[in-house]
Amino acid sequence: MTAPLKVDIWSDIACPWCYIGKRRFEDGVERYRANGGDAAVEVEYHSFELAPDTPVDFDGSEVDFLAEHKGMPAAAVKGMLQQVTDIAASVGLHYDFDALRHTKTYRAHQVLHLAKAHGRQAELKERFLKAYFEEGRHLGRDSELIALAAEVGLDPELVRAALAEDAHRDDVAADIAQARAYGISGVPFFVIDEKFGVSGAQEPQVFAAALEQAAAARGDAS
Repeated sequence: MTAPLKVDIWSDIACPWCYIGKRRFEDGVERYRANGGDAAVEVEYHSFELAPDTPVDFDGSEVDFLAEHKGMPAAAVKGMLQQVTDIAASVGLHYDFDALRHTKTYRAHQVLHLAKAHGRQAELKERFLKAYFEEGRHLGRDSELIALAAEVGLDPELVRAALAEDAHRDDVAADIAQARAYGISGVPFFVIDEKFGVSGAQEPQVFAAALEQAAAARGDAS
């Protein structure tokens, strides 16, 4: 059997392009298969904090945060967010920046590592992104993280204990260190088969072509 193509994805829950990129990548995988690609695609998500200095309870809207963080006029930020909302809609996502609760994502990344250890990372990644961008949930609060993790089958007490102990602190740090070693400064960033990198929320055909290239490179090596 053909060994799976491993795709390591660095992303942040608070990154709107990461959710868009996730949908485009998933579409790209389907195109790769439709084009005759026979290798399974195995995905692992890795932690990245776009704004590690963000407080857990930011007192303001997403417009306020970006205007302050990027130094842009509020009107320009609103226009930018509308553009992102429209692009998200084109891939079936329904962003609600008015309801969004901007927060520090460090503890959410820890829970994603716990989920990976229990075979639920993909499901929880999707749940966290939907909760953050479409439902206005506060992903900086342990109570929300525990509730959302329970929805995908994780034991709430296990999640609570892991958060209380900072059990996956070193895993988050290792992901961020690896991103730095790769020279990753923005997300999403996709590393395919440890050889090919794709930066940003590219169109599906770009991902399909990258997967085909990675599969072909295996054949060339043999």
